[in-house]
Amino acid sequence: MDEKIDTTEQHDNSSEYYASKPGVLHIENPNSQHLSKPDQVAAIDAAVADPNLTLESFSHLDIKKILWKIDMRLIPVLTILYLLAFLDRGNIGNAKIEGLSEDLHLTGAQYNWALTAFFFTYCAFEVPSNMMLKRLKPSIWLPSIMVAWGIVMTLMGIVQNYGGLLAARIFLGVAEAGLFPGVAYYLTMWYPRYDVQVRQAVFFSAASIAGAFSGLLAYGISFMDGVGGLAGWRWIFILEGILTVVVAVVSFFFVYDFPETAKFLSNEERAFVVFRLKYDGQDADTENSQKVAQSDEFGWKYVKMAFLDWQIWVNIVVYWGYVCPLYGVSLFLPTIIKELGYQNTTAQLLTVPIYVTAAIITVIVAWAADRKRVRSPFIVTALFFQLAGFIICISTGKAGVTYAGIFIATCAIYPSQPSNVTWLANNLAGSYKRAVGMGIQISVGNLAGAAASNFYRSEDAPRYILGHGLEIGFTCAGIIAAVVLIFNYRRINAKRERQLANNEHNG
Repeated sequence: MDEKIDTTEQHDNSSEYYASKPGVLHIENPNSQHLSKPDQVAAIDAAVADPNLTLESFSHLDIKKILWKIDMRLIPVLTILYLLAFLDRGNIGNAKIEGLSEDLHLTGAQYNWALTAFFFTYCAFEVPSNMMLKRLKPSIWLPSIMVAWGIVMTLMGIVQNYGGLLAARIFLGVAEAGLFPGVAYYLTMWYPRYDVQVRQAVFFSAASIAGAFSGLLAYGISFMDGVGGLAGWRWIFILEGILTVVVAVVSFFFVYDFPETAKFLSNEERAFVVFRLKYDGQDADTENSQKVAQSDEFGWKYVKMAFLDWQIWVNIVVYWGYVCPLYGVSLFLPTIIKELGYQNTTAQLLTVPIYVTAAIITVIVAWAADRKRVRSPFIVTALFFQLAGFIICISTGKAGVTYAGIFIATCAIYPSQPSNVTWLANNLAGSYKRAVGMGIQISVGNLAGAAASNFYRSEDAPRYILGHGLEIGFTCAGIIAAVVLIFNYRRINAKRERQLANNEHNG
């Protein structure tokens, strides 16, 4: 196992709502649905704090059935939300080859700056957004920010110059900032560490599906060129923006908050989910008396702990190792393929098989990682395949070979994201520290998108040697950082095991 285990203090409570029988937990409260949500949370937390409670207390529950119920309520909705977010973020690449740059009279540098501006506000607002998500209801916060970016996207369809496009991209970054880090953290509040990656992968695979869908959608919408006196690229922004707003409004009724108040779970099922999460950092064979609960209380000390945690900053370098290529590919793939000599419509369609394959591989890798209970081997392997893909791209000018290289690199890029986000989440104990830590990882990590927005310059077409070379450099940095984390986690785990053997470990 290559994950470090960190724990915090346990807090004892009691409740008049719950009673247990020896060996099996039974929660009797027919009126619990009439309690306020804070009272429901307090009651569940009090039941879970019982020092005599163990996993065996829930042995009468069907765990697979519980996970399936959670999966069906959470994952489809979250996947649709992220699909639309990534679609709206990256569709500017499709709009470009349909005439955006020509109609707005953009220079190559201005187009790249429009891409870059998005990431400055996107990264700046991710940590605050995660803290807001923890303090407010996900069912309100997530759909609200989605309505905001849908409106911005729709208005992007009527910009008339470079200044308008730049302003729209800046506000799009503000609105979208909370979704990915928010959902990545939100899932850790429902699933324990060895169940969460495959869910993260299904959710994140929406990004690759968005890439495929974006190409197909742009191909279809391009035939609306001239409708209403608007260019086809404007309709790409307008129609996709309206779709986002409609889905956001509907999602207000389908996004749940946290397990303690989930109406689709019984009281005992809620307690089971919360108990597993509370002691998620424990080994299976840890004595019950030695189990230490993860802290769920707010404190600025947890924010400070997150900012001072060395592993977060090393992990960010791993993050850069695949996010630079991720944004380079998502923003420029249609242009790269077009510059290889293909027509606009063919270039749009040739992006589809790449993204569909990447989505399938992402889910398969996540399933294997959860089953094997390790993350790092899959991350490092993907980074090496990614490296091979870009080496192929930079070594030739032949269209077919370059397309194959991009295909390999993209299929390796996408599995790394859920693996790495889950890897760090597994090693951050305490929900507030994890919320802030994941926000830091994703916000600072996504600054790489600002850099990647300038990798593929128009003057470097059609081979884009500089762009491919920079992707190779970031990939190598990611591999080195991953190796540093692996060896340090092994050292920490070995030390912890020695302390446990000598009864010296204090949690």
